[in-house]
Amino acid sequence: MKNLLLLHRKRKRSSEAVEEQLSCCALCQEVLRDPVSTSCGHWFCRQCITSDWDQSGSSGDSVCPQCGERSRTRPGLQTPSQTSRVDGGLQEVLDEHKISLRRRCEFVTEGTAAAGSGTPLNRIYTELYITQGRREGVNTQHEVWQLETTSKMETLHDTPIKCQDIFKPLPGQDTHIRVVVTQGVAGIGKTFSVQKFTLDWAEGLENQHVSLVVLLSFRELNLIKDERYSLLQLLRVFHPTLQTVTAEKLAVCKVVFIFDGLDESRFLLDFQNNEVVSDVTQTSSVDVLLTNLIKGNLLPSALLWITSRPAAANQIPPTCVDRVTEVRGFTDLQKEEYFRRRSGDEELCSRIISHIKASRSLHIMCHIPVFCWITATVLEHMLTTDQRGELPKSLTDMYSHFLLVQTQSKKHKYDERLDRSQQDLMETDREVLLKLGRLAFEHLEKGNLMFYQEDLEKCGLDVTEASVYSGVCTEIFKTECVLFQRKVYCFVHLSIQEFLAAVYIFHCYTNRDMETLEMDDDARKDWGRYGCSGQSLDALLKAAMFRALDSKNGHLDLFVRFLHGLSLESNQRLLGGLLGQTESRPEDIQRVINNLKKMDTLNVSPDRSINIFHCLMEMNDLSVHQDIQEFLKSENRSEKELSGIYCSALAYMLQMSEEVLDVLDLKAYNTSLEGRQRLIPAVRNCRKARLSDCGLSKTHYEVVALALKSNPHLTELDLSENKLQDSGVKLLSAGLESPNCRLKTLRLSGCRLSETHCASLASALKSNPHLTELDLSENQLQDLGVKLLSAGLESPNCRLETLRLRHCRLSESSCASLASALKSNPHLTELDLSENYELQDSGVKLLSAGLESPNCRLKTLRLTDCRITDEGCASLASALKSNPHLTELDLSYNYLQDSGVKLLSDLVESPNCSLKTLRVDVSVTETPPTNKPAQNAYARHLTLDPNTADRELCLSENNREVEVTSEQQLYPDHPDRFDQEPQVLCREGLTGRCYWEVQWSGEVYIAVTYRGIRRSDVDFSFGFSNQTWSLRCSDHRYTAKHNKKDTDISVRPRGSDRVAVYLDCSAGTLSFYRVSSDRLRLLHTFSSTFTEPLYPGFGFWSPGSRLVLLPVSER
Repeated sequence: MKNLLLLHRKRKRSSEAVEEQLSCCALCQEVLRDPVSTSCGHWFCRQCITSDWDQSGSSGDSVCPQCGERSRTRPGLQTPSQTSRVDGGLQEVLDEHKISLRRRCEFVTEGTAAAGSGTPLNRIYTELYITQGRREGVNTQHEVWQLETTSKMETLHDTPIKCQDIFKPLPGQDTHIRVVVTQGVAGIGKTFSVQKFTLDWAEGLENQHVSLVVLLSFRELNLIKDERYSLLQLLRVFHPTLQTVTAEKLAVCKVVFIFDGLDESRFLLDFQNNEVVSDVTQTSSVDVLLTNLIKGNLLPSALLWITSRPAAANQIPPTCVDRVTEVRGFTDLQKEEYFRRRSGDEELCSRIISHIKASRSLHIMCHIPVFCWITATVLEHMLTTDQRGELPKSLTDMYSHFLLVQTQSKKHKYDERLDRSQQDLMETDREVLLKLGRLAFEHLEKGNLMFYQEDLEKCGLDVTEASVYSGVCTEIFKTECVLFQRKVYCFVHLSIQEFLAAVYIFHCYTNRDMETLEMDDDARKDWGRYGCSGQSLDALLKAAMFRALDSKNGHLDLFVRFLHGLSLESNQRLLGGLLGQTESRPEDIQRVINNLKKMDTLNVSPDRSINIFHCLMEMNDLSVHQDIQEFLKSENRSEKELSGIYCSALAYMLQMSEEVLDVLDLKAYNTSLEGRQRLIPAVRNCRKARLSDCGLSKTHYEVVALALKSNPHLTELDLSENKLQDSGVKLLSAGLESPNCRLKTLRLSGCRLSETHCASLASALKSNPHLTELDLSENQLQDLGVKLLSAGLESPNCRLETLRLRHCRLSESSCASLASALKSNPHLTELDLSENYELQDSGVKLLSAGLESPNCRLKTLRLTDCRITDEGCASLASALKSNPHLTELDLSYNYLQDSGVKLLSDLVESPNCSLKTLRVDVSVTETPPTNKPAQNAYARHLTLDPNTADRELCLSENNREVEVTSEQQLYPDHPDRFDQEPQVLCREGLTGRCYWEVQWSGEVYIAVTYRGIRRSDVDFSFGFSNQTWSLRCSDHRYTAKHNKKDTDISVRPRGSDRVAVYLDCSAGTLSFYRVSSDRLRLLHTFSSTFTEPLYPGFGFWSPGSRLVLLPVSER
């Protein structure tokens, strides 16, 4: 420190002229605000000189308003720190400030260490993993869960940054970094990093180009929330060494402001409406000063470093932030380094490290430095004393031991008797600990982490009591702030608060004191709704679990884990009398476990559902974990039925596995819809994710979007047949735009997208160079949507090779947009425009113009069922002659005549044309009755047989219509009647060639069957035996079924509610067609040998489903 003072005394010489010169602006004649000088040496306020030049309309060289000399424009303006050193008097003040900061930061305390007797920061400081950028989208999850889900995830663009380099641009960057936001979970080391930066500066080791570092915590700033200060006064209040610094002197300093703990702020930062403050002497509220500092209105030359927990970081608009960094905490190697630095006993360190590695939950939590301290405190105590018993493996076990150790440390510190039993120790401190527990619970519900004296007093806590328990509740207000007598309190770590909150609630339960809990009306209603007032253990824990699942940000997840862990007798015994008279009977514990396993989470985020599995682990129920381990080893996985809790456990284990799953196919698992949804988190650790038709909602898309941002292995994603909506598309597009996204194939067929969603997808195409296949079929994109999409295709960053737009209601206008994209995109090789009926010849003509472009590299073009005639063939033939790349063309189901087909077929044979495959046929196996005369010739008039109808079916219109009803029909008993399934047969047995049509709604089976099909017992449903053949029709799909074998059909209903059936008994074929716009589209053909007459039949899957037998003439 002596050397530091000597060094600064040598700088005492200063120029009186420079000080006078810097005192006022040559334009406004007032005190300089953000001073800058021109190349001739005259000084101005930055705003004054730039405004003067703007008004003069000058460009290039500008005239100095003072002397008229031409000088360079704004880039030539210089700040005082670039033109002169600070004067000697100011330097002395800054030297004193450095000494003060050094005293403040050189020692840190852990747990029960008294103030002033802490450990030197430089001795225990382990370089934290601070990275450029942040993991996306973790703001809505409990921080422990964030660690669990991201501890093993790779981030391809991680750039480690040392804390002293927080403002330095990375290699290759040429940007000025003024505002840095660093985020990280509670206890991860943000404050230690800030202290290390400050200490290195104060000791003259780093960042010596900075004149002044101003360290402010939001804990301190909260104390003057309602008062008004100028920025200059604010500095003097919290840093008394700066009392003599004036506005003029501050103007010549290179200042760094550090605001620590934005998440602890009780200010409302209104960046939109707060008044503008640009003078360091202007008084205002503290929140206004902060927003103006961050926006650059106030002291714009100053640098700002703001730290925050993730959930609060988004208070600052991204436009105000130049760099976002994240403290990731300890890597695995840094964890070991921390434990070795704590103790010189190598054997003890090795035992601690081995134990932590053996428990996944403990190992993950040790990413947090504070948890390393908690763990070290417990394990060192247990391994170096006479304590017997198994080392803690669960979180509840670890925190129970920690509370015991802290209590014993307090006894030792205050010379109390040490010869009492463990239970006596805990009972002695029972009153104070329960008061702390009440404080913890009431403020956990409110989301508060910081407490003031009145908060403690409300819970019956004396301030001195809290100070005595400094290992649990730490006084953090610094003694330099002598102006204020108020002190601020917080728990050592958020998890300590959650644990004590759980202890308090369990105590209230065992003492039948739940009604006295201090809660707001909503919380009380929730606890009461789930039976908390009933005094059974399972009711309490069910209430807590549902309350936690209802939380939007998961802030009660760890609390509810602890609460379940406290139900175990082993933890109750450890905590002695703290919980009261407990009686956890085995049948009560089993009832709780059964409740957890059966819990319904259909409307809960699948990430949050995994917490139920963790609660089972805290209760030491390993059955689900063990069963899933066996399931993963088995070969016949599809045969085992998985309940919801098993799916959550499987999702957790798959995403935490060191081995990346090749394919996550939700339909490959034998489970319910809810079970499939609970499997979705495993998308974070797989290469291909097939999530089609699983009823996904916004909460599921949030998980998928996070996977796109964090899983670089994910290359294929299928979300077809799920309703995306605006929120889902935006989430998905944001994931695609992440620099970590490596997705190659995205399928969004049948997701109810419209033209409004295409802007987001186009933006993703412009920024994602990895996506090569995109399927948007069966969405009503229309022409406007394709126009927006084509803008993305034309971007030089777009690398899309395959684009499918089948049945998107496109017309010739879309072809113009796509032709433009073909002319500028050399990567697109496959384009599917099938079943867009309005394309027609005019659209093909426009598209052909794009095909003729030398930049077009299209190899495959599909135009099935687009109403193209020979005129369109002529346009395509002309384009093919000049396109050396197109090798496959599909024109099936179009109005082509022989001349048009010949025109294209000749090109296939031509050595001068690249076309190799041409498809123009309807079907290669059979010829359907596609014209009216043929249909009339084979048409059969059918009627429904009432004697076969299930009593849930109502027949009408002369037995030509049938509908599922909620009322049982009064049909008489009959041996032919279906009585276990809503099915009905027609009276007519069919042979030869037959044709009929039906109109349907809801979900129906259209079938043919032999008369002898079973009416009950087994295999009586259509398609479930070798005697029946059926087509299942629903809003989204068709499925063919025979003898229990399903065949998915690629063609979709898409608004068509008619199906035609053509039976050719002699040929052994049964064909189903979609009827749309007087056209038949083949869905599926069964081939079989029919040995007796076939009866048309109809089955129904959902209430309200309906079917009408149509006369052919109605088509």
